[in-house]
Amino acid sequence: MECIFCKIVAGELPSKKIYEDEDTLAFMDINPANPGHALVIPKKHYENIFDIDEQTLKQIISVTKKVAERINEKLKPEGLNILQNNGKRAGQLVNHIHVHIIPRFADDKVLFTYQKADVDDFDRIQKEITVETPEEEPFEEEKKEEPRKETISRKWRKDF
Repeated sequence: MECIFCKIVAGELPSKKIYEDEDTLAFMDINPANPGHALVIPKKHYENIFDIDEQTLKQIISVTKKVAERINEKLKPEGLNILQNNGKRAGQLVNHIHVHIIPRFADDKVLFTYQKADVDDFDRIQKEITVETPEEEPFEEEKKEEPRKETISRKWRKDF
């Protein structure tokens, strides 16, 4: 078994666990960007977002939210980054899908840089990567309640 995260799951390497269930594990990052930097992984090996099934992805996102809420409550950061890298060029150092939860503080040294988009490229790329929205299933028409049948004769009610 070559994957460092699989070795952590198997108990072959130590970790500072902060959450564990049958399918998911969260632990402190050994090379944190900031104090409290945590990782959430599925216990089963998936290389990246293209490899993982939707149900497992939903599970790790759900656990990510729980861990992020705990970090936010206890460490009181001024913000949080939730990151998931795919491929070496994107910064994925371990080929086992994982989500980073990075607490952010004033004057920390964590940097992300962005660049202004070229308008022509922006339009072309937008057209290339637009995902079709699935057709929505038509809503069932709400069943209108039939008027209640009178149980008391109109004549009797009038006399009442």
